[in-house]
Amino acid sequence: MASNSFGSIFRMTTWGESHGKAIGVTIDGCPAGLAISEEEIREALVRRRPGNNSYTSPRKEEDKAEILSGVF
Repeated sequence: MASNSFGSIFRMTTWGESHGKAIGVTIDGCPAGLAISEEEIREALVRRRPGNNSYTSPRKEEDKAEILSGVF
């Protein structure tokens, strides 16, 4: 079975279902005080949006980021 966690010092673990309500990521090891916003994530998602070129997925679902905890 493939793992859904990547990294050791800066570790990302994905969760959720492909066709469920959400897919998420938990990030461990992020330095305190690192500034990040939903807007920055949205800008990165727009760059990889489906249908922009022949290398992206043909899917039509919207990518929307929501930070639920850990950012003050």
